[in-house]
Amino acid sequence: MRVVEFAEVRNLVGQEVGASEWLLIDQDRINKFAEATGDHQWIHVDPARAAKELPTGKTIAHGFLTLSLLPVLMGEIMKINGVSRGINYGSNRVRFTNMVPVGSRVRARQTVKAVDEVKGGGQQITNEVTVEIEGQDRPALVAESITVVYP
Repeated sequence: MRVVEFAEVRNLVGQEVGASEWLLIDQDRINKFAEATGDHQWIHVDPARAAKELPTGKTIAHGFLTLSLLPVLMGEIMKINGVSRGINYGSNRVRFTNMVPVGSRVRARQTVKAVDEVKGGGQQITNEVTVEIEGQDRPALVAESITVVYP
């Protein structure tokens, strides 16, 4: 994990700050996400049908499940000292570029694209985040994630 001071974050623009640990995507996590969102499409929750009909031969994670993992994965990459609170401001762009089969491990790789001052002394940090799938060339997700932090 990279640790930086609040006043030094702007010095990271253009730099890759690191990668998270690998995180296993198991069927239990997929099922819980389906319950939370109401998205019970068979490609996610029916292992028997997926074995017969999907090219992966397995269920696949919801794209939005992968996106929802950004806070936990990014939290392993960089810690900013001197922050009293952080707010998920949104995304400029999100692309789901590959399926994540059950049993896969994913990790995030983060690059700081921009740091802008905001009202109240905060900083709006735009990161390019790539969620990689272990053993695959094509990532699961590429997104610009925006966070606002305050001292």
